[in-house]
Formats: sequence, C-alpha cells, structure tokens
Amino acid sequence: MARNNFNTNNAKRRMSRTFSFSSRYSSSCNIRVEFNRYNHLVKFTTIFFDLDDTLYPASTGLWHAIKERMNIYMRDRMGFEPAEIPQLREKYYRQYGTTLRGLQANHEIDVQDFLAFVHDLPLGDYIQPNPALCEVIAALGTRNLIFTNADAAHARRALKALKLDDCFENIVDVNAVAPYCKPMPESFQIAMRMAGESDPGRCVMIDDLPRTTQSARDAGWYGVLFGQEAPHPNADATLTDWHNLPSILNGRAP
Repeated sequence: MARNNFNTNNAKRRMSRTFSFSSRYSSSCNIRVEFNRYNHLVKFTTIFFDLDDTLYPASTGLWHAIKERMNIYMRDRMGFEPAEIPQLREKYYRQYGTTLRGLQANHEIDVQDFLAFVHDLPLGDYIQPNPALCEVIAALGTRNLIFTNADAAHARRALKALKLDDCFENIVDVNAVAPYCKPMPESFQIAMRMAGESDPGRCVMIDDLPRTTQSARDAGWYGVLFGQEAPHPNADATLTDWHNLPSILNGRAP
C-alpha cells in the first residue's frame, strides 16, 4: 500500500537546547546534551492522533454537523426514509465500525462521493487554531500521524484550519485501511506498516472513543482516551489538557 506522505520534514521539528558542563573526572569534558522542552524520557516512538473530536473540542459542533450531512446523504441520494436513518446508522456504527462501512456492506454506494459530501462544510466556522497544541506536538520528539475514520482530504483541511498541518508526517485514513476501519484490529496493523513501526509496544493511540483505545490496547499499543478526566477501564490513561501529554507518555501522569 502506498504511503500518503504528509509534510515529513516539518513533522521532524524539535524544540531543544544544548549545554556543556565540566566533569569532576576531567576538567576538559564538554558534553552536548539535547533534550526536549517537554519530554526526553518517553519510550514511545510513534503516536497516532485521532482527528475529529480529539484535535478539536467536541463542543465545536463540527462532528454533529458531519453526522447531519450523513443523514442528508442517506435520505436524498440513497432513498432512505428519514425515520429509519438514525437507527440504521447506529446499527452500522456498532456492527461495522462506521456508518460508511455498513453502507458499503449492505448497499450500493459511491464511497468517495459520500466522503466528499459529508465533509463539505466551512471548517473555519467550527474550529480555530490551537497554538498550544501545536507547540506540545512539535516538542514530543516522536513520529506523529493522524489516524482517522474520515478521509485524507478532510483531515488535511481540518489540520490546515487548526494550523497543525506541519505537525504530522502522514495521514492514515479510512481509504488507506480499507476495507477496515477503527476499531477493527486489521486497521491498527495497517497503520503500523504505514508508519514504518514494527513494535506495537512503542505505539500510542489518542482517541475520544473508549472502543478505539481498547482496540489499540488489544493490539499492544498504549491507549490514551481524550476528553475525560477520570480513569477509564478501556484506556491506559485519560487526557483533557494537552500540556499533560508528555507527562502521561513518560509515566508521570498528573
């Protein structure tokens, strides 16, 4: 499967500093030490970030607007009765992972037309840049990828609106993992291959859905549930403040 390279050079930015000191064993010993502003002990090498309702707050209403456009598509372009759509979407979401995968399995659908339609929204009306998040991600010193059940086109537009488009080296989207999607186990295997990572123990999944963080854990990854403060049985850690991410990754959760 071809890699969908996304701003690889920019994703390698580091925030570091250098200093020297004299060893008590040698007066001429100058040692250059590079370490991250936030995080220099982390054992993880690859972090997968969910996109919708993770890199921006659920309170923005964007994901709700996307779901409404799914309803419109199913009504106007596929001929479903409005009354049956909510129940059918819930059924497909639970059985297949996403509404789209359920529609693919049971109906005739143009996948790319569906994805283009449901994501055709003025993103700037919903989400705003988050400079603090950009700073945290850029300083992690890890390989950072988007892992989303949306398509890459939507991910790129959202990252641009958030001014995070320099922070990620690749996008693992719903097309890249087809015919699977999160939280299917196969999707995590594909994501690792796309990241060039062979050790699941060095991977992290940050997502707002417990079923996804649990599947990540089942795959051997470290699962961080975003948007909840209290510990959750389906996650290794929970996160609400991005500034706490380095401490969580270092095993020093606040």
